[in-house]
Amino acid sequence: MILMPLPDRDFDPSETAIPWKILTENRLQVVFATPYGNPGLADMRMVTGEGLGVWKRLLAARKDALADYGLMLGSHEFNNPIKYAAIDSSKFSGMILPGGHAPGMKTYLESIELQKVIVDFFKRGKPVGAICHGVVLVSRSIDPDTGKSVIHEYKTTALLKMQELSAYYLTFSRLGNYYRTYPDTVEDEVKSKLSDSRNFLQGNWGIFRDKTHKLKHGFTVTDRNFLSARWPGDAHRFANDFVTLLGNSARKMSGP
Repeated sequence: MILMPLPDRDFDPSETAIPWKILTENRLQVVFATPYGNPGLADMRMVTGEGLGVWKRLLAARKDALADYGLMLGSHEFNNPIKYAAIDSSKFSGMILPGGHAPGMKTYLESIELQKVIVDFFKRGKPVGAICHGVVLVSRSIDPDTGKSVIHEYKTTALLKMQELSAYYLTFSRLGNYYRTYPDTVEDEVKSKLSDSRNFLQGNWGIFRDKTHKLKHGFTVTDRNFLSARWPGDAHRFANDFVTLLGNSARKMSGP
């Protein structure tokens, strides 16, 4: 089983539904978790494009992601999440942490319960995949034995400063701080948790989105049990690479 925590509202539909679809196509069971065990609500601006003006095509979820999102909404697992407090790390073989930038994400990004779960996954060496703001949640997860982030000595990527600020400046006149979840950018916060800022890898320009059978536009970083990606445009490659990471982890656990 694969754990996929979500906030009550405002998660990114592409970064959630595309991995869910690819995992289920690979016969992997996904278990969703929300703060109170109620189905989460996506950031509807990413679904409808409302308020994005001429930038809707660039910034909102693409048609293929929306198709996956519709399937996910009708699934039994999405409509029957467990509570954060009920998560038992020992029952899961891996975890995916989607992103999102709207205000409702803060209950997820600041959850002490989820941070403890993440620390446990790292201590067990279980695969953890995080995309966009999901990497912020991982970076905030402090190993009590070291007093440092679980990814302090890891290589990673996350939403690039260039991507975050571009979306912010393009929409500020209409939407204010909608694209600025926190005063610090994702890239700056994640870098601050690393032993060496050079361990933050930017990849390509991050302008074009990948597709089901065209993954070259996507970018991910794998370091040991941890897989990271930057934005919805990496979601197909991210999900496929997570399936590979799970397979490699299973072979390692089973031994020669």
